[in-house]
Amino acid sequence: MKKAVSLMMAAAMTMGLAACGATAPTDTAASTADAASTADTASSTEAAADGKVYNVGICQLVQHEALDAATQGFKDALVEALGEGNVKFDEQNASGDSANCATIVNGFVSSNVDLILANATAPLQAAAQATADIPVLGTSVTDYATALDISDWTGTVGGNISGTSDLAPLDQQAAMIQELFPDAKTVGLLYCSAEPNSVYQCDVIEGYLTQEGYTVARYAFTDTNDVTSVAQTAADNSDVIYIPTDNTAASNTEAIANVVLPAKVPVVAGEEGICNGCGVATLSISYYDLGHATGEMAAKILAKGGDISTMPVEYAPNVTKKYNAANCEALGITPPDGYEAIG
Repeated sequence: MKKAVSLMMAAAMTMGLAACGATAPTDTAASTADAASTADTASSTEAAADGKVYNVGICQLVQHEALDAATQGFKDALVEALGEGNVKFDEQNASGDSANCATIVNGFVSSNVDLILANATAPLQAAAQATADIPVLGTSVTDYATALDISDWTGTVGGNISGTSDLAPLDQQAAMIQELFPDAKTVGLLYCSAEPNSVYQCDVIEGYLTQEGYTVARYAFTDTNDVTSVAQTAADNSDVIYIPTDNTAASNTEAIANVVLPAKVPVVAGEEGICNGCGVATLSISYYDLGHATGEMAAKILAKGGDISTMPVEYAPNVTKKYNAANCEALGITPPDGYEAIG
């Protein structure tokens, strides 16, 4: 009895620590805790029938709001499905370095984990190189064909890889720029050239914006060291700036805000975290929900023997028009009906 109580306390402490710094809403976290503590659910019983404890490695590219939320959603979903004592997470952050991603996932392979979560493109690419046997699920990855150099994309990666995409409809994002700034002439695309999925998004949205009659120019930084200088150049030459779902930008929103707000240049962002830091509007998904969907995929693979090779990449079911009230007020922008305030 003492041993069982000790195990329950240790598991509770582990989950408490994992939740620190996450962006999941309080009510979601509470409902997750309730679900995780229900010891006699059918899925938990199934997972625990043979005493199996699943070891899951998580490689997250960098710490910022969107990726943190996706990781938390993933963990919550697995705990709900498998039971709190039946899954252990080895969660590691690569600090934005692709070389660190390779080191982390190679460590997971050496430890023979049961499944790898690759949170963002660089971890997914590293995991694809590291193993062809351990199931790998990606999340917060915009375009799997671009990330994995797949020329005949059919919606399914095949092999040992699947996951979820954070791509919000780029045609709708371009239309939102037109809706908010019909008198603008020039749109600057601000992104990190080292992130393939950022390049992909800029390629696609540039076509839509050009069709809308905008003059489009690209402003690419290579890493955090030149974000401020490139953002300044973009602000000096643009009526509006668009930032895709870019991890480097998401980690440097304060630096970007310090440039664009004094310059009175609005930023439309590809996701809520960037918008909350330096933007005025976004067409955004819920990264927590995206991670949760990825965790549900993981549960099917681990507890039910699901075949990852046949699992198509899944997309967020809903997108929401949102605005940053403080930044809109500072720039004198009044969002039209249908936009929801962030926070």
